[in-house]
Parts: sequence; C-alpha cells; structure tokens
Amino acid sequence: MRFAANRSRPHVESEPHNPTDNPMQPRTRLLLLFALAGALSAGALVGGIFTGRGGSATRATSAPDATASATEAAVGGYGSTGSDELASLEQRVSRSPHDVHALTLLAYGYLQRWRDSADGSYLPRAAAALERARKLAPNDPLVVTGQGSLALTRHQFRSALRLGRQARRLAPFSARPLGVVGDALLELGRYDAAFAAFERMNALDPNVASYARIAYARELLGDVRGARAAMRLAVDASAGAREPEAWTLVEVAKLELARGRADVARRDLRAALTLMPGYVPAEEQLARVEAARGDLRQALELASRAEEAAPLPQVVMLHGDLLARLGRTSQAAEEYRTVAVIDRLLTAGGVRTDLEVALFDADHLVRPKSLAARARSARAARPSIYGDDALGWALARTGRCGEALPWLRRSLRLGTQDALLFFHRGYAEGCAGHRADKRSWYRKALATNQSFSVRWAPVAEAALR
Repeated sequence: MRFAANRSRPHVESEPHNPTDNPMQPRTRLLLLFALAGALSAGALVGGIFTGRGGSATRATSAPDATASATEAAVGGYGSTGSDELASLEQRVSRSPHDVHALTLLAYGYLQRWRDSADGSYLPRAAAALERARKLAPNDPLVVTGQGSLALTRHQFRSALRLGRQARRLAPFSARPLGVVGDALLELGRYDAAFAAFERMNALDPNVASYARIAYARELLGDVRGARAAMRLAVDASAGAREPEAWTLVEVAKLELARGRADVARRDLRAALTLMPGYVPAEEQLARVEAARGDLRQALELASRAEEAAPLPQVVMLHGDLLARLGRTSQAAEEYRTVAVIDRLLTAGGVRTDLEVALFDADHLVRPKSLAARARSARAARPSIYGDDALGWALARTGRCGEALPWLRRSLRLGTQDALLFFHRGYAEGCAGHRADKRSWYRKALATNQSFSVRWAPVAEAALR
C-alpha cells in the first residue's frame, strides 16, 4: 500500500494561530533532515563495525514500510532489537568477523531498528552485513531471505522476488522466504500467485507474519470481516512480544478505522501505546482517529508529536493536511515542502518512492505537466491495483479523465473496499461529465468510511450537499 493515507485541503474557515498547538519547530526539522542527509550520503561508509570506526548511529529520518508489504523484520522477524542487543551483536561480529549467523542476526536487527527508530543509517548497515554474510555463505537461505527483505524495504520488488525464490529453493520447507515472495508478487500485481504463497506460508507456520499477510490478502479481496479476524489472530500470536504486539494492534486499528469504526480503532491504539509509549505508528494512526472523530486540534497535537519523534513522509503529510484543514495554509505548505526533501533523501539512500510521490504530487498538483508521465513510469515498475490507481488519479487531476477511467476501473478489479479508491473513481467520473456516477461513487466512499481522508472526505461531502 501507500505511505500516504489521508490527504485533504477543502475550503475551510481560517482560524488564528494557537501557540499551544506546538507544530514542530523548523530548526528541529532541519536538524533531523540534515542528519538523514549525512547518514545517506555516507552510505558507502556504513559506519560502526564496517568501517573500523565506533560510535552510535546518527539520528535521522526514514520511511519504514508501514504496509502489508513490510520487511520480514516487520512481522515475525527477530522482534524488537534494542540498543544493547544491537551493540552486543556488533561486538560479536567484531570479535568473529566470519560468523555468518551473527552477521545475519545483526542485519535483521538493523532492519528492525530502521522500523523502530526512523534512523536512515540502518539500511546501508543492513546491506553491508548481508553482503558480507552472502560472500561467506552464498547458499544460506536466511541470508538470502534477508536480502529479499531489504529489497522489499527499498521497494525493489523484482529483485525481492528473485531473492525470495532463491531462498525458497534453498529452504523449501521454510515459511520465511514465502513472505518475501508473496509481498513482491503483490506489488507486481500478480495476485493469485501472491495469495497462494501466503496460504502456503500459513500452512507451514501459522504465526504473526503469516496471519498479517492473510489479513491483507482478504482486505484486498474485499473480505473486511475476514481481514479483521486474521489480524486479531496476529495480535493473539504476538502476545508477550512488545513491539510485534504493538505493530499488530496498529494494523488492526487501520482496518477498523477504514470501516469507520473510530472508537474501536482508538481502543486498539491506546493499547499499543500502553505497550510502547510514544510508538510513532500508533500516534500517527491515533491522530487520524481523532480527526475522524472531529477533534482536529487533538489530531494536530498527536501528528505534531509523532513528527517530532520521527518525521516520516506519511506523518509529515498528515500534519500538513491537518494544518490545511485548520486554515493554516502557509504552515501546511512548509510541511509539504518537507515531504519533497525527505523523498529526495530517501531516493539518495536507495529507497524507490515513485508511486508514493506520484500520489502526493497528484493530490497537490506538483509539476502537473510531467505528472502523468511520472505516474505511468511508477505504475510500470509497480503494476498493482495501487499502481493503477496512482496513474488514474494523476490523469484525472490533470484533466485527462477519459484516459483515467480505465485505470481507475482496473484499480477496483479485486473488489477492494477502499474508500479512497472509490473517491478517485468518482472524481474522474465527474471530470468526465458523468455527474450521477460521480455522486454514486462519492456516496459509496463515505458509506465505507465517512472520514476516509483528512483531505478529500470533506470534498466528497460538499459535492453531495
């Protein structure tokens, strides 16, 4: 899925600035962005044990994949890896530089810390550890699977598929490579094969990783109740492991919120924050829940706090959209400019963000003359239903609505109950002059989730009024 979930700038009454809302100070944000730039531009150095220099990682921003196509570390890897555990693994590798198992554990630890800390230096460190392990043990399935997980994180899906299949051949009875294979197939739009991989994975080892993937498969197919049931199984399976349990609770909350069940989502998110106070994914989703409940100021406070902790693209976008809803257009514009800076830094660090950028640029009509071409290129690299949606949305936003509609129809071919996809279809229908169809799709979007987007739900409501 995409890292942007809520994008809205309807016409609203302007409100005076309230200093108690405390958006992130520009100096803080700039320091974090410069830290990321330093971490990524030094990618060849990797830092720590791989350069002969000690020292802790530089604090930086990043974009851990918060979707069902997350890395193996995200669901059912080695669990949360704290600083002490990571330091211990680094010392172990320093003492025994040919210890393949230690190198592999260290790489998975770096991938997990990327998720936990939003520190941009961990991806090149993970890559270096895996490359060294692969040279020492070219046929170790866990090493190859780790490289596939890293490729998923960087949105290099064809490479991830190749590596996942290699790992599968090396370990035909292991469930872990099937997660990499299935995730890559999903993003490449090969759904039957992806779902089969997930079913086989679950049969081999029913755990947090396999339940989460089954949940996402059901969600894509429009089986909302089945998706929630599978993700609740993932929550149960993760009990006792703090970070995995918090992660699964956030994923359950997303499913609940997507169905307009804000109060249920709020309960799950508060449970996640009880397990892990300050957990950024939970605070981000809680901000969306508060916005859905109509408390924009509380939502803004939560988004600001999440951005202060880790200015991830989806968090910065949400913060900007909330500021725009409150009429603070200049502050919102600053947030949107920050998104562009983060994207350039992520690209420099090897993370492909073409599809996410195309969606963001379509929302905000950034560089409209080249927008359709860029979205087409992104969709070619990632021909999923969300690739179809991104291209259709870019075409619709630039007035090419007749061309947009076939792509937006394709984006709904699985029966996915995604209110934002319904809204995009309605927008294109209206742009093409089909006013009744526009209203029908807007009604469907709002019936699915009345608060589906901070940016666009109010637009749909206004059009129906």
